[in-house]
Amino acid sequence: MANKMIEQARNAVNRLTNMRGGQASEQEKQAAQHAIEAAKQDGSPEEQQQVQQLEQQLRNHNQLS
Repeated sequence: MANKMIEQARNAVNRLTNMRGGQASEQEKQAAQHAIEAAKQDGSPEEQQQVQQLEQQLRNHNQLS
């Protein structure tokens, strides 16, 4: 199940970081944050590291505070 959560988090991050022409809506940002948090809770240490990398990717694109 954790793999599915990580995949959902990855998809949410990709949607935000691949947007053209502006910032994501607050709803999109919150959806990505929730997906990341859910993946963090159920993942193994290796999976949690992957999720942390996704979170950093969002921060680098100024999509996460």
